[in-house]
Amino acid sequence: MKERTKLVLVILIFLVAYYVPWNHAIIQQSGLEAFMMLQEYARDHFLTCLIPAFFIAGAIAVFVSQAAVLKYFGAAAKKILSYSVASVSGTVLAVCSCTVLPLFAGIYTRGAGIGPATAFLYSGPAINVLAIILTARVLGWELGLARAIGAVLFAIFTGLLMAFFFRKDDTARTTGQIYLPEDEKNGRTLLQDALYMLTMVLILIFAAFSRPGAGSPGVWSAIFASKWYITVGLLIILVVMLKGWFTKDERVSWVQSTWGFMKQMLPLLGVGVLVAGFMLGRPGHSALIPERSIQTLVGGNSLVANLFASVSGALMYFATLTEVPILQGLLGAGMGKGPALSLLLAGPALSLPNMLVIGGVMGVKKTATFCIIIVVLSTVAGMSYGWMAG
Repeated sequence: MKERTKLVLVILIFLVAYYVPWNHAIIQQSGLEAFMMLQEYARDHFLTCLIPAFFIAGAIAVFVSQAAVLKYFGAAAKKILSYSVASVSGTVLAVCSCTVLPLFAGIYTRGAGIGPATAFLYSGPAINVLAIILTARVLGWELGLARAIGAVLFAIFTGLLMAFFFRKDDTARTTGQIYLPEDEKNGRTLLQDALYMLTMVLILIFAAFSRPGAGSPGVWSAIFASKWYITVGLLIILVVMLKGWFTKDERVSWVQSTWGFMKQMLPLLGVGVLVAGFMLGRPGHSALIPERSIQTLVGGNSLVANLFASVSGALMYFATLTEVPILQGLLGAGMGKGPALSLLLAGPALSLPNMLVIGGVMGVKKTATFCIIIVVLSTVAGMSYGWMAG
């Protein structure tokens, strides 16, 4: 960090400490909500979601060859293949907007094109089979279907727009030092590498498997009841793979790469969660911006209502599946169907914490463009759906 940046940070902290009326009831409540949200995040997501995701990212950075990444996600890869794979990746990983970040960083830093990488970044949390099914069951099949179609199309459109806007940067990355045309060799077969990655993905899926709601299919309840037995079994399999297929140096490199991602992302995530909690609070708990004010702004199907829903969803942090009960309450309080879809499409894929981290990975300009594209597309989709739904 530059000395000027440190000075500005010290000044900002001083001004906040000096001028903010911390004895005001609303400010105290907002401060409590900030740390309650951080605690909730640490308890519900850190061990079961983020830690497995960081290890997957470290494995991608160390063991996935750059040539293989560029073959399927590189700027020069066939668009049909790269965007098809990237846009449906969320059907495999039931992750939130923050958990997908280390996975995105691992892919992008290995040379993936900005288009496929951002398509993956959006689709990871947005195209979640469990969330879409829950949306259809709780909020109606029309909204569930609109969410599924919109999420897939958004991933593709977002990636294509990002690739168009930053095509020169992609060309430079492809022709620069990050491009390695020769595949990297190791003592394992492609099947062994695939099974190793699949095992870690399954650990992430089962460890983060949420309790199904009332009326869910019996298979979801059975999976939830046995999730830890399955997770432990997969961990044992992973240990056997690491012992038999990888050298000590490779295992050390994997841990070091994982720790590198954690050092880069966790501080920004913590700050982002605190700010989001202070401004917006947890679902059902008021903070600096009252929930009733949000509800009054998202009634009907106007441009303002849809835009406000998109921006609010983009700033607020949603853990996987939590957006459904939140929207159930908002719809019951008079929220329009169009703004509901706008929030569904923007909310799971974006949050203030993940914006900060994305900025650290691909820069402020690309991050701002990515966020604006999501907000605009969500607003347009919400207005269109609201108009069709009447």
